Amino acid sequence: MVFRTLAIAFGALALISLLAATQNRATRGVLLWSAVSAAFAAASAYYRVFWPTALTGLMVFWALFAATDVLASGWRHRVGVTLYVALGTAMALYPTVHDEILCSSKGDGAALRETCPARLRGLSSEERDTYNKAAESGDRGFTAFLLQNIPFRMVRGLDLAGGLRLVYSVQVDEAIRDKRDRAYDGLRAGLTKLFGFSAAENPTVAEMKKLVEKAKLTKPRDKADTIVLTLEDPNDAGKVLDPAFLASYQRDLAYSPGVDKKTITFRIRNEIGSDIRSKAVQQAKETIARRIDGMGVKEVSPSVRDEDVIVEVPGNQEKEFDRIREIISETARLEFKLLDDEVDFFAPFVNQTEGLPRGLRFEQENAPVGKTESGSTRTKPSFYARIARLDGESMEECLKRFRTWAGTLPVDEDHEIGFHKIVDVDEDTEQFAEVGWRTYFLKAKAELTGDMVSDAQAQPDRSESGLGGWYVQMSLRSDGAERFEEITGANVKKRFAIILDNKVESAPVINEAIGGGVARISMGSGNLQQQRDDATKLELVLRSGALPAPIALSNEQRIGALLGDDAIKDGLTGAALGAVLVLAFMLYNYRSAGLIANVAVVFNMFIQLAILAMFNASMTLPGICGLALTIGASVDANVLINERINEEVRAGKSARSAVAIGYEKAFSAILDGHVVMFIAGLILMQYGTGPIKGFAVTLIVGLLTNLYTGVFVTKILFDWMVRGRGAAKVSVG
Repeated sequence: MVFRTLAIAFGALALISLLAATQNRATRGVLLWSAVSAAFAAASAYYRVFWPTALTGLMVFWALFAATDVLASGWRHRVGVTLYVALGTAMALYPTVHDEILCSSKGDGAALRETCPARLRGLSSEERDTYNKAAESGDRGFTAFLLQNIPFRMVRGLDLAGGLRLVYSVQVDEAIRDKRDRAYDGLRAGLTKLFGFSAAENPTVAEMKKLVEKAKLTKPRDKADTIVLTLEDPNDAGKVLDPAFLASYQRDLAYSPGVDKKTITFRIRNEIGSDIRSKAVQQAKETIARRIDGMGVKEVSPSVRDEDVIVEVPGNQEKEFDRIREIISETARLEFKLLDDEVDFFAPFVNQTEGLPRGLRFEQENAPVGKTESGSTRTKPSFYARIARLDGESMEECLKRFRTWAGTLPVDEDHEIGFHKIVDVDEDTEQFAEVGWRTYFLKAKAELTGDMVSDAQAQPDRSESGLGGWYVQMSLRSDGAERFEEITGANVKKRFAIILDNKVESAPVINEAIGGGVARISMGSGNLQQQRDDATKLELVLRSGALPAPIALSNEQRIGALLGDDAIKDGLTGAALGAVLVLAFMLYNYRSAGLIANVAVVFNMFIQLAILAMFNASMTLPGICGLALTIGASVDANVLINERINEEVRAGKSARSAVAIGYEKAFSAILDGHVVMFIAGLILMQYGTGPIKGFAVTLIVGLLTNLYTGVFVTKILFDWMVRGRGAAKVSVG
């Protein structure tokens, strides 16, 4: 309803502006600008796109004011810019004012209850049904319209209002298991060469399989740090225990021969295991911190306790909490593995009828297995398993059933089963739905891993062959780029699986050797907005790095304000009293010029708060101190301007000349002072944490906005005083 009303209103403004432009030659340019802006806003509202509607709609007011005959054209445009910024500031701040002030007030009107989730409990069942239906149709009034389409809010920080406390347990055994698995691969390759099955530095899989003739290596499931070697001939124990052979493994592995001399047990050394545990927890903390920082300005500093990472998030927005939980929990373990399509692994199970989970069936495909002499793709019929999601079952529950069944299959240690999400499209509605999972038969060895990624960017697919979706483009480090080109060159016309968190994201066919160190992960089919959100999330977690080990949420609770009521009250009182005294001094000492300075200071504070709200910042007592210091910097700029104007007035200059010279001469000193404070703020932001960083961010934003309000806005008001009102004197105290 609101979008429809806005479309009609802006459409009418576009027609009126266009007609006025044909009648008035002097203002034809700005009226045409108004017409184009209004038409664009109307079209955006018609297609229900909020931000283009808002930004171009506000520009109409700028253009219409510039079309008036008040003073000179340049002055009108400067006022138009200020009007545009003021309306945008009010729009950006309204959701914060609504949630933090109006919703916490004692008023209980029906309109207010309908836009404050905490007050919905006061609605009757009939009122709640009406509210829900209106919410679905978007017909809930202009207030609800703004709240629904402006997602950002400024919330009070942990010290002022509390928030959410999350405790994550780092599963360090998985990090040790990763170390054990790498040692297993190295030990297996070394034994293959020791027993003469290969002379190469890196034995092939086929050569390593011959090792079973002499020995068998196993990794016990219940012991994350153990490898067991069982020899066919006890006399071979001497070869294995030879110091020359063990030298390259003893740094990480301790060993103990069995009584029968046929068994040798290798374990990750205790000191290595302890180091892995401590590093895994510390790396998890640093990774979580980078992810939270990548989401915006947050007063969050994860801390470590034993093998737990504690995250305290300020605010009360449940939607924001859900997003943070999701981002933190992403392991972002990225691997590239080749498919072994030469092996039709699932063929022996196609006729099996017992023990299959519901919804599972086998299908056949022509899998690419290399290229022919002519360069075309050679294919081989191969079966794969797929499972359909049951009614009321989530995709994760469906995958868990699928994995349980796959765990019963006889997969050797050189292979593994990968799982890929199946998405179907409804041709009538063009909606995508996740319907189940399918398998890929993979080689167990990861050819590349996520630690070789140097950068990641989410991008829309605009290629001719693209479907208009989204993908994440990754840049590989030099070692990863060389390895990627080598692997793709040796496996042309074969499939290469991209695996994220043990799920196959895609399995493209390698058409040629890929150089340049660039790879991409497609977001697959689905809603474009969902693809964009998934791509943005993947970009963030790849840039911040993979977690060294999975984490599990072990405790979650809401916490109260860290500071007591008295401390909060005293801090707020001190900041407010300081601001009032500064404004009172400016008004008393500089008269009309002081009033202009005070208007600019208040405007600057609101712009500063709006920018912080756009970054979902949390306001803390250090942040309030930053606001108070910004007020000082604002009036300092105006003191320089006013004193310089005063000097010119005493020198006999006219009011208009004194104002022009005062701004021109004072600007260099104002800029120097702001640059010095800006550098100090950057240093605090770079090396500070928690409250110090919050103070620095608030200060930096305030300094940047103050150059606009303290110079640009006040100059508009002074020009109005000496040119619009024709004042012969300037009241500067």
